[in-house]
Amino acid sequence: MRVQGDPRARVVRVGARLDAGTSAGVRPRLHDAVDSGTGDLILDLSRLEMIDATGLGVLVGTHRRAMSAERRLILRGVPPRIMRILAVTRLNRVLNVEVTHAAVA
Repeated sequence: MRVQGDPRARVVRVGARLDAGTSAGVRPRLHDAVDSGTGDLILDLSRLEMIDATGLGVLVGTHRRAMSAERRLILRGVPPRIMRILAVTRLNRVLNVEVTHAAVA
């Protein structure tokens, strides 16, 4: 799937959980997405219900890998509950979170 404005951007959808039980399957998928493309890598987190420290580590690791590849990782559709976790851990200052009009209101 492509994103308006950046024809090279790629969107990867993350399921309901990003935790110790799912990270082993998600991490290589995200790393492959970083390694096999150019432009922005957008993670659609709109269906994400649960994340733990391992899942946060996957996001940070993918962010670092994207930076090394001179790409940008963008988190899209971050649910309010997950956004609070990013804020408490201060990862919202490190990771690129796409701000929507609904999130601002």
